[in-house]
Amino acid sequence: MDFHLEEEHRLLREQVRRFAAAELAPKAEEMDRTGAYPMDSLAKLAELGMLGVLVPEEYGGADMDFTSLTILVEEVSRASASHGVILAVHNSLVNYPLLLYGTEEQKKKYLPQLCSGDRIGAFALTEPDAGSDAAGIKTTAVRDGDHWVLNGSKIFITNGEAAGLFLVTAKTDPAKGHSGITAFLVERETPGLEIGPHENLMGMRATGNVPLSFQDMRVPAENVLGKVNQGFPLIMSLLDSSRIDIAAQALGIAQAALDAAVDYSRQRVQFGKPIWRHEMVQDMLARMAVQVDAARLLVYRASWLKDSGADRCTMEASMAKLFASEAAVDVTRLAVQILGGYGYTREYPVERYYREAKVTEIYEGTSQIQKIVIARQLTK
Repeated sequence: MDFHLEEEHRLLREQVRRFAAAELAPKAEEMDRTGAYPMDSLAKLAELGMLGVLVPEEYGGADMDFTSLTILVEEVSRASASHGVILAVHNSLVNYPLLLYGTEEQKKKYLPQLCSGDRIGAFALTEPDAGSDAAGIKTTAVRDGDHWVLNGSKIFITNGEAAGLFLVTAKTDPAKGHSGITAFLVERETPGLEIGPHENLMGMRATGNVPLSFQDMRVPAENVLGKVNQGFPLIMSLLDSSRIDIAAQALGIAQAALDAAVDYSRQRVQFGKPIWRHEMVQDMLARMAVQVDAARLLVYRASWLKDSGADRCTMEASMAKLFASEAAVDVTRLAVQILGGYGYTREYPVERYYREAKVTEIYEGTSQIQKIVIARQLTK
């Protein structure tokens, strides 16, 4: 059993860590304050190949593996959580399904644009009445000649503010329930697509998170991704990878909070000595370190399974997502506690880490959904 990264992965981690520290971390506070979507940073990330991590070179990608994507999301999220989820959605929920289910024409048309940053990708599944219950969507698609006509709405769509390509799910045969869902590739310019105002979120405030509405939106039949009425299995197949990404994001946030707490505990003096010398603070630091390390082992085990060619790593991905997200919330909470009153101000970043960590327990399946998935896998 080898717990060391390959040389190529170590070099990637060093490269991304340097870039994130120099280019992304200095912008994180302002992005949180203004909610401005970071197109300038994405252009630089595209130059590094980070908008096409999993995409083969023939389509303009970097042709890397899932461990590379995990490293990218962790290190970027450590500097700027908003950037982390932007990259996760773009790579795992748009590029990857195009690779798996797209026609050759779809791949040649869209993947080079996505890898270069000419188009940012967004995944449009969640609706006002369909969150954890993905099969409960109400958006419909009706065939009309060479087009499908979509009507409905989506909510909480990451990247939606700037996206040039949306992967949209709709019911093409409502009577069949989850067996009547189809996925569509929708360009931003499509008539009938309306992009709503940026959501005022608790954290991850610069992710371009918006609602969408579709009013008689006509999508060419050749823009069906995969097969008609096979959208639900498509969605479910993506979760093994996307949940690993969110687990990696949670890990990056937790690591940033641990780093900040350790640095502060060395500098802050109370009762005549640095606070890290007080046993109660040592208790918190130790708990934080163990949670971060355990989360990292679960996250990278799941990534390794994806790269090893395993048919599915459903349980391992859910375990990583469950543990890492809950660890991130606990670690960031303890970081605020260690900084005391200063931790409750915006003078230090730990209050932002605390706000950002919470959503990792919610999106890509809540913690409660992950427990259901794990239990079902155990009892199959």
